[in-house]
Amino acid sequence: MTTNTAHFVHQTARPTGFPAASDFTYVSSPVPEPAPGTALVENLLLSVDPYHRGLMDGGEGGFELHAPLEGRAVGRVLASRDPGLAEGDLVFHRAGWRTHALVTPGADGTRKLRGHAGVPLEAYLSILGGTGLTAYAALTRTAALRAGEDLFVSAAAGGVGTATGHIARLLGAGRIVGSAGSAAKVRHLTDVLGFDAAFDYHDGPVGEQLAAAAPEGIDVYVDNVGGEHLEGAIDSLREYGRIAWVGAISMYNGDRSPAAPRNLFEVVHKSLRLEGVLVRNHTNLQEELEEFLVPHLRSGLVGTDTTVVQGFDRTVQAFLGMLRGDNLGKMLVRPTI
Repeated sequence: MTTNTAHFVHQTARPTGFPAASDFTYVSSPVPEPAPGTALVENLLLSVDPYHRGLMDGGEGGFELHAPLEGRAVGRVLASRDPGLAEGDLVFHRAGWRTHALVTPGADGTRKLRGHAGVPLEAYLSILGGTGLTAYAALTRTAALRAGEDLFVSAAAGGVGTATGHIARLLGAGRIVGSAGSAAKVRHLTDVLGFDAAFDYHDGPVGEQLAAAAPEGIDVYVDNVGGEHLEGAIDSLREYGRIAWVGAISMYNGDRSPAAPRNLFEVVHKSLRLEGVLVRNHTNLQEELEEFLVPHLRSGLVGTDTTVVQGFDRTVQAFLGMLRGDNLGKMLVRPTI
């Protein structure tokens, strides 16, 4: 790649079921010049996320075909025509899936990063980024986790899942149980991340495995999967339990699991609370999140938990790998090697 050429990922077709590499193409053009009020950023890290899959179906708010895709990114300012940004500043923005972007400070979440000493850049797209903010909001606002309460996290080896485990432990959670998609991920949860118990959801009914891992029940469930996981969690939740529903990756590729769990009436019977979590509704917590986590990142108590794919030409490969569950923690792309 040359400094005068920008590279982009375009979506060229609507996926049917699981996306294919042929649904995307790589496009090049000259690096744009910043207009007044904007800054030119070279992207240093790109995020590929489960929510991108839903946007690829089009419709209101979805991705347009034959246009650059969008996603969270961290970049360095190369040139600026806005007084709020200077050359060399690190910036968080949402013009990802490309090597260079024109950003407008304050627009669509674009902000200058505080650049905490001793904190790796990867943290700003993982535990200090949207995934960490989602986990923090789910635990502290939606579910209002209290010290000593027991927690179940689905897709616990992914970005939001690993962040949830770290934050829950720092908040004083009691027993923390996670589900994952392989024996290696289960070992990672218990041996590396400190989960009290974990299971591979391929090994049997989720409800039965959760009941064995948390025989006395749970107080809070952070749901990244939906479907059978949600049904199993409802069975295990104690009276007045809370569900923070972050996502439903089991349904993202056209796998239409039941629209409602068969035991949904238990929400009434147990006086449970189920509430969705949209990170865009909690951006006001960003500074609070950083103040809470930065000391632990500096000390090494909390890690960034990322899988980083090298090279912009592997962005689509990284996205498809994330959907398959190839990653431990947050999947990121470093455009240049």
